[in-house]
Amino acid sequence: MYRYDEFDHAFVKSRVDQFRDQVERRLSGELAEDAFKPLRLMNGVYLQLHAYMLRVAIPYGTLNARQMRMLAHIARKYDRGYGHFTTRQNIQYNWPKLSDTPDILHELASVEMHALQTSGNCIRNVTADHFAGAAADEVADPRPYAEILRQWSSVHPEFSYLPRKFKIAVTGAERDRAAIQVHDIGLHMKKNDKGEIGFAVYVGGGQGRTPMIAKKLRDFLPEEDLLSYITAIMRVYNLHGRRDNKYKARIKILVHETGTEELARQVDEEFAHLRNGELKLPEADVQAITAYFAAPDLQARAEGWESLARWKKADPAFARWVDQNVQPHQHPDYGMVTISLKPIGGIPGDATDAQMDIVADIAEEYALDEIRISHEQNIILPHVALADLEPVYRALAEAGLATANAGLITDIIACPGLDYCALANARSIPVSQEISTRFGSPERQAEIGELKIKISGCINACGHHHVGHIGLLGVEKKGAELYQITLGGSGDENTSIGEIIGRGFEPEKVTDAIETIVDTYIGLRLSKEETFLEAYRRVGQQPFKDALYGSAAEAA
Repeated sequence: MYRYDEFDHAFVKSRVDQFRDQVERRLSGELAEDAFKPLRLMNGVYLQLHAYMLRVAIPYGTLNARQMRMLAHIARKYDRGYGHFTTRQNIQYNWPKLSDTPDILHELASVEMHALQTSGNCIRNVTADHFAGAAADEVADPRPYAEILRQWSSVHPEFSYLPRKFKIAVTGAERDRAAIQVHDIGLHMKKNDKGEIGFAVYVGGGQGRTPMIAKKLRDFLPEEDLLSYITAIMRVYNLHGRRDNKYKARIKILVHETGTEELARQVDEEFAHLRNGELKLPEADVQAITAYFAAPDLQARAEGWESLARWKKADPAFARWVDQNVQPHQHPDYGMVTISLKPIGGIPGDATDAQMDIVADIAEEYALDEIRISHEQNIILPHVALADLEPVYRALAEAGLATANAGLITDIIACPGLDYCALANARSIPVSQEISTRFGSPERQAEIGELKIKISGCINACGHHHVGHIGLLGVEKKGAELYQITLGGSGDENTSIGEIIGRGFEPEKVTDAIETIVDTYIGLRLSKEETFLEAYRRVGQQPFKDALYGSAAEAA
């Protein structure tokens, strides 16, 4: 993984010192909240319903055991003993004191972490496939390019005050696990006939109030042109993006109103001035960054296959966990382990300080000191020998981290909702807990198969409900919480926006509605191999409407 150089260390330290002075002036009353707000947001500090919240960056979701232990330490010393991992591969602390935030940032800097650009109208944390560098289906590791984009975009003088926040995602496999088509810019790595690396470039995706799927501007952008072309896109957006209406300020609105062809023309015109200039990526620089992400030296462990078969036969719970939470690795003797942060009836994405410490210990002993955070709010150990899966499982089980539900109905994505967020209209956490409890039995989950539920407490869609196979959006109606259901969404290489199924449901009726949807799916699927999404795309929404409302008319 990338290591700070002298510039990085000096830069982050200076920002911590600067923010310490700003906090002291705010606490003394010298700085009013209106003046302080943009300064704290530049350093990842929000003011939520009950307290300040600090969002810490985990660039492209990659960290090591030392950094994970620091996150545990922050939770223990400055918060209430836990952290919340987010859909942007970051971590949030919900209860820090404002007076403590400079000390927190100082301690984070000691392990090469920070909170820069986790808020504000700037380029946010660049996200990537959480299996990067390990996945069997990978064309190339996207993290070196995510790091190049991070360095280029950090406090970029031209793009620090954009019309609105800006999000970039990169994937290096045909299977899109980074949801690139619902980002402002999505990059899909490819190789051409000559074996050269390039990118399919998608622009104008997003969720929120106006969900849109990104449009492809380039099918193959050469590696050397990455920064030049991204800069051209950013300049067109910075010039023409709406600043008079924040609801129309995202680049997706510009793409929609300008049209893909015209936008591509404007970008190409700007790109023509930048191409072959100072932003052209030198091969030596790409290789230098790539060297930080060199594949680990994985030793052959052929004995793992025999041991794994024996352990699975002896322990059905272990077998379920391996089948559901361990994915194929590039090396046949290894696997990629998903540590579910979705215990049955638990809060999605939360991890205690003790659990973070245990993950750090396991990563050091069994996973070559590599840890990833997924946009699905889980933790990944990307390199685990099959021969070590049994002791890893035992350690995780003791910590309450061995739930075998990755990709299943209880692997729910949820935002903090009205329990924490000042923008929310409804609670996400209690609804997710009730659904998880209802469908928690291993047998029930196995019967249902792959099904992604995603919950947002407001239209900002931090829970990614638009791309859930089943999406739930909390709204407020006449002072009461109501949940709108969408079906058929997906954030993979075949991205789709979920369709609103009908009128909303009261909190106490949501789980029953989900059960009706699930039972309808099981009744109409052609075989157990036909997933919920496949079945929905085959039959459409009408059977589900009829099951939920009795008739199409009642759903209006």
